[in-house]
Amino acid sequence: MPDSGGSRAQKEHIPTTGAGAEPGTAPITSTPAARRTGLLVTLVLGGLTALPPLSMDMYLPALPEVTDVLHAPASTVQLTLTACLAGMALGQLVVGPMSDRWGRRTPLLLGMVVYVIATAICAFAPTAELLIGFRLLQGLAGAAGIVISRAVVRDLYDGVEMAKFFSTLMLISGVAPVIAPVIGGQVLRFTDWRGIFVVLTGVGIVLTLVVWRWLHETLPPERRHTGGVGEALRTMRGLLADRVFAGYMIAGSLAFAALFAYVSASPFVVQEIYGASPQTFSLLFGINSIGLITVGQINGKVLVGRVSLDKALGFGLGIISLAAVALLLMTSGVFGDVGLVPVAAGLFVLMSAMGLAMPNTNAQALMRTKHAAGSASALLGTSSFLIGAIASPLVGIAGERTAVPMAVVQVVCALGAVACFLALCRPWQQQARTADGL
Repeated sequence: MPDSGGSRAQKEHIPTTGAGAEPGTAPITSTPAARRTGLLVTLVLGGLTALPPLSMDMYLPALPEVTDVLHAPASTVQLTLTACLAGMALGQLVVGPMSDRWGRRTPLLLGMVVYVIATAICAFAPTAELLIGFRLLQGLAGAAGIVISRAVVRDLYDGVEMAKFFSTLMLISGVAPVIAPVIGGQVLRFTDWRGIFVVLTGVGIVLTLVVWRWLHETLPPERRHTGGVGEALRTMRGLLADRVFAGYMIAGSLAFAALFAYVSASPFVVQEIYGASPQTFSLLFGINSIGLITVGQINGKVLVGRVSLDKALGFGLGIISLAAVALLLMTSGVFGDVGLVPVAAGLFVLMSAMGLAMPNTNAQALMRTKHAAGSASALLGTSSFLIGAIASPLVGIAGERTAVPMAVVQVVCALGAVACFLALCRPWQQQARTADGL
């Protein structure tokens, strides 16, 4: 494992400006120009990581409308979310190894172009089945932004600095779920659900141009893999054989599935069960996202460097589990008819605790991968999105009038994440090795 401090450029003394600079490496020096460039790279990566929640969350207030317009049941319409999520999962398995071999820019730009085309076609889909198909293509292409943004972070940072950077990205990308449902709700006041995909197409075009203009290559030719599919598969097999890496990967994926159970079920829970308007739903969703951002910043600015990443992660998983159990008790009627406010409070706590779980699982897993950041990022993303895709249709299995399936899925995923963290990562052993200087 790499040691726990500083950026890679600082450790290896890579020239980042002027003559002798490593080709395509983003500047990480302390000059004013380098700081401006570093901020720009941060904003670009934040935009790339914001694209998936933007693609899904803007669409959430329109789900009930889509069921009416396309004459499809709620479970079928929820598959439009599942298809996009599954596409993002499978696409990462392809794009991640591609970026290790050909660099970060070319696969990213190709994926963004296809994303724009697929999103534009979604706006004209006449049936739920076609919409599901093009959402799958949208997810496959959008995977490039997810996997490559994490790989770029791994190219530039190690250890504590990487954990801090992931928390910073959470601040930027976290704006997307805050504003996306609000934007979606406002778009629905002036047009129908198809207009949301028109807006997403415009966002994709802008982000593609920004990447083309300002995101430089961070993986120089001498650090790229030259093998083909066989080497990529061997690399991934080796990563999966790493018990600790697999533990962080699965724990993070199950936590993400608990979050996505909320994402996919909340439009029906809040609007259909509790009778809230699309605007109220958007407001509640935004408040929950603000909680996630705030806790993520506490993690990056206060806890990282003072508290071990494993302790922060374990605490976050514990809070997620308690919130999920409370939601199950409330939605199953143990406390009677509790109304929207207590359920919204439970969802707020669950969402906020994700600010401890997600950046720390990513950082801990990627710290174990020096030379295969793209493949490791692909496995992290694929696992999260596949498990999330499985959880998504389960939350609607009992229809639109009960929130119990959502809570059950969240409890199972949260407790599973805790079990994987303890059984596979064994944080007490890593703390003992650190104390012994190993």
